[in-house]
Amino acid sequence: MSLFIFLTVVQTIVAAALVGVILMQRSEGGGLGIGGSPGGLMGARGAADFLTRTTKWLAVAFVALSIALAAVAVETTGADEITSTIDRNVAPADPLGGAADPLAAPAEPAGEPAPASDDPLAGQTE
Repeated sequence: MSLFIFLTVVQTIVAAALVGVILMQRSEGGGLGIGGSPGGLMGARGAADFLTRTTKWLAVAFVALSIALAAVAVETTGADEITSTIDRNVAPADPLGGAADPLAAPAEPAGEPAPASDDPLAGQTE
C-alpha cells in the first residue's frame, strides 16, 4: 500500500509539472519568448525546444506512472478470482429497522382501526 501512495504522490507532482510546462508554452510554438541570443538555449527557439522536450518526457512519465498504478492497484485488491454466483441465503439489510421485507406495507398504529378495503368509496352509503 505504501508503494501505491508513493506512486500516487509522484504522479501528482508529474501532473502538476506537466500542466505548468504546457501553460508556459505559447500557442504559436514560440516558447517563452525570453530575450537573449536567438541561437542560444534560452532564446525563443531554444526555450520552445526545451519546453517541447520537457512536455514529451513528462507525458511519457505520466503514462508510465498510470500503467504502474493500475498494476499495483490490481495486485493490492486481489482481483484474481471472479465470483460468478450470487449468495441468495443472505437476508437484505433493513434500513428502516422495521419489517424484514422492504416492500412490505407499514404496520397500522394500535389506536386506529384498519379500513375494510382500499376503496375509499366502499364505506359510503347513500
